[in-house]
Amino acid sequence: MITKFLATSLIIFIGACSTVSGPDYDRPETPAKTGWSLNPIDPSKGTEVIRLDWWTEFQDLYLNSLIEKALTDNIDIQVAAARVEEAKAGIQRGEAARLPLLSLGGSAQRQIGGEVGGSPASLSVAETAGALSWELDIWGKLKKGIAAQQAAYHATEADWRGTWLFITASVADKYVLIRQFGEQIEYQNKALETSRAILSTFERQMQQGLRLRAEVIAQKAEISLLQTQLLELNRRRAITQNELATLLGIPSGDFQVSSADLQNTVMIPDVPSGIPSDLLSRRPDIIAAEYNLLALHQLVGKARLAKLPSISLTGTGGVSNLLSAAVKFWTFGIGPSINIPIFDPNIQATIEVTEAQAKVAENTYRLTVINAFQEVENALVNLYNHREQRREIEDRVKYLEAVANLVRTRLESGMATQLEVFEFERSLLGGSQELLQNHQQILFDIITLYKALGGGWPPVVVSKS
Repeated sequence: MITKFLATSLIIFIGACSTVSGPDYDRPETPAKTGWSLNPIDPSKGTEVIRLDWWTEFQDLYLNSLIEKALTDNIDIQVAAARVEEAKAGIQRGEAARLPLLSLGGSAQRQIGGEVGGSPASLSVAETAGALSWELDIWGKLKKGIAAQQAAYHATEADWRGTWLFITASVADKYVLIRQFGEQIEYQNKALETSRAILSTFERQMQQGLRLRAEVIAQKAEISLLQTQLLELNRRRAITQNELATLLGIPSGDFQVSSADLQNTVMIPDVPSGIPSDLLSRRPDIIAAEYNLLALHQLVGKARLAKLPSISLTGTGGVSNLLSAAVKFWTFGIGPSINIPIFDPNIQATIEVTEAQAKVAENTYRLTVINAFQEVENALVNLYNHREQRREIEDRVKYLEAVANLVRTRLESGMATQLEVFEFERSLLGGSQELLQNHQQILFDIITLYKALGGGWPPVVVSKS
């Protein structure tokens, strides 16, 4: 009778199974992007592949060593790796739910009854019992759950890649800033030296009645401003150095970056002329967003399949042994059981919640894609304009150097004063500082561009299963 009922139930529900779980997964539509406005792609030449160790393009061995240390000792990367292992364990737990559950237990007791022949009667009994429970995944509900766990695992793996990329870019950013602050401090000290020399000249001229006291005071105020700026530069360098130490897994204050000028240590590389446009398969955050969406898509199907009956095989068996009589009693039974949900509001509530979460994940995916396009375009715009600005700054510095040399020549022939030389050297120093700032901006633009393009990670095709 039970077998007939089970067969009838299968006929009724198996036809509905293919539609209850919902449609197959399809990647959400996003705006097409086949190239970049300031970096057009020639289809005949293809696109260049960004190196995974893109930071080596800066030709700074010290920077390379810092990033290698960060990849080994950074705690954020270690946390992300641990989450990958956690997600992998989640897959194993989901697969375990598809296996039969077998339990075994036993007991022994001694029973004492009335007297027999003047002595108390006793009976020793030992029992061993086993139970079998196995949910048959006829509709694929458990399979959907495993697929969701697998997608979550891939999303976590993509998050690890994203953390890896973020840390390498952050180390490069902080290092460049530290180098820039160090070189800027040198320029600031030179500016102070020049301003003090000008002040000394002003004071002599004031004593001779050739300079107003107000001009001397104004020059002292400028020196005070330069000293304040110098203190700020040292503060910012120390803070940035602490941030870099944390990225390297070193306690703040226990790490010092060796002194060197930015422009002499970190070179500006040539950006590939044919950078890839397939961000959907390269950027870790986009890949993670799509896998999160796929996981929720599978959970929606699992929630919908909960409307169908759950069918299990259950069995029990055991042995009772009368030790005193050496008599054993065997019991064993196995059979299917079916649970048909008729009215369970929790099922519909779960469906609605997971569908809403899937909608959020879908829009999050679209937002991640559109933001990625913006980041690449902005990085290209910044890089292009800062490179153009660099040409203008270099020309201006050349002009200032030529004028400063002419003034020095006039000073030697007595046609110019030392004060004029100081003033032109101060202008030249300002141009050199602007060139340093531009060098740092271009390096930042390149780091941001590599990060926006996915940092050289190979493409990943999100499986629909």
